[in-house]
Amino acid sequence: MPERTVVVASSVGLHARPAALFSQQAAQAAVPVVLTSASGRSVNAASILGVLSLGIDHGERVTLSSADAAALDALVEMLERDLDLE
Repeated sequence: MPERTVVVASSVGLHARPAALFSQQAAQAAVPVVLTSASGRSVNAASILGVLSLGIDHGERVTLSSADAAALDALVEMLERDLDLE
């Protein structure tokens, strides 16, 4: 299964608004996307509660995995931007 590792650029990490935007985008993927934190905990990326439960901070390295490589690329692009500014 393809995976991508990325550093979270949002100034508050994946909390509140950035997590909602990220989860909404992940939900649009054709197949499930798994988000894994630096601590090794994994959740369904389309679940906002799951994403929030990881407590991912600015600058933290996370891994995304899915059979949908195009979805992974789009999600990585999102995480490389400060979603608080959008």
